[in-house]
Amino acid sequence: MLYDSLRIGTLELKNRLVMPPMFTGRSRLGHVTDDLVAYYRERALGSAPGLIITEHSCITEQGRATAQQLSIVSEELIDEHRRITDAIHEADCRVAVQLNHAGNAAEPLDGGEIVSASAVPNPRKKLPAEPRPLTVVEIRDLEARYAEAAVRALKAGYDAVEIHCAHGYLLNQFYSPLTNLRTDDYGGSLENRRRFLMETVALVRSAVGSGCPLLVRLGGADYLPGGSTEEDAVETCRALEAAGVDLLDLSGGMCGYVRPDHPEAGYFGSMTEKICAAVSVPVLLTGGVTRLSEAEALLAAGKADLIGVGRALYRDPLWAQNAE
Repeated sequence: MLYDSLRIGTLELKNRLVMPPMFTGRSRLGHVTDDLVAYYRERALGSAPGLIITEHSCITEQGRATAQQLSIVSEELIDEHRRITDAIHEADCRVAVQLNHAGNAAEPLDGGEIVSASAVPNPRKKLPAEPRPLTVVEIRDLEARYAEAAVRALKAGYDAVEIHCAHGYLLNQFYSPLTNLRTDDYGGSLENRRRFLMETVALVRSAVGSGCPLLVRLGGADYLPGGSTEEDAVETCRALEAAGVDLLDLSGGMCGYVRPDHPEAGYFGSMTEKICAAVSVPVLLTGGVTRLSEAEALLAAGKADLIGVGRALYRDPLWAQNAE
């Protein structure tokens, strides 16, 4: 099953193996480097995944996670990103950009103000600074920045666009009740907590048109006391499908890309299995897969439609050739 083709919106994938977004530290001050291009070329040629989702690119300098994070904040960076998409396309792989704002996990280069849903420090990074809650006007401005970045990505040759709402970054900070204590239309109920995400999805979809596959990486559950739940994820994924999202990429929320006390392959599988039963668009499961046999078993069990292989592929560009 892993090497069966699959359609995501208008995009045909040659197989169901996905290289998920993973921070490499190979960018310099937002710029694409020779080392970064070589990294993606090696994995596209060596393991030939149907889809590569590149590491997160910041949509504003205020939302930069680290000095080594990729940036897509300006038109001047389009040609640099095209070096990545050209290298991946040469290996007959498809490629999606991942767009992100780090929120209270940000480390702006200019030492600027840290913002979030509420005045709650990031539980993953435990930074001492207390973020300033975004105003509604600022939320609307950031939604537009996501859309502008998505248009730049298409100009750079990306085949699809992914919005990052996982791992404790800004959109996930609004989604999680652990970091969203707002009492306005962007806080409280699940519908309100995902409003920033849903409005961003609508603007990005309008900006890129119906022909561009739209992905969302959702930190569907925090797996922490008082946090978001798998049931929240199912309801939100139904809403995302209705909003025109073509692929649901599931991961953790405030727990990050690992699940506490779950070392098994496909450790978010209990969540993705429920989502597969609730939606008709493809679902991507990533986490702990190190063997081809594990990927095949997860697909056969109905846990997902695509399997992401992260750290194993990060370590070995030839993973698909070497794995059992």
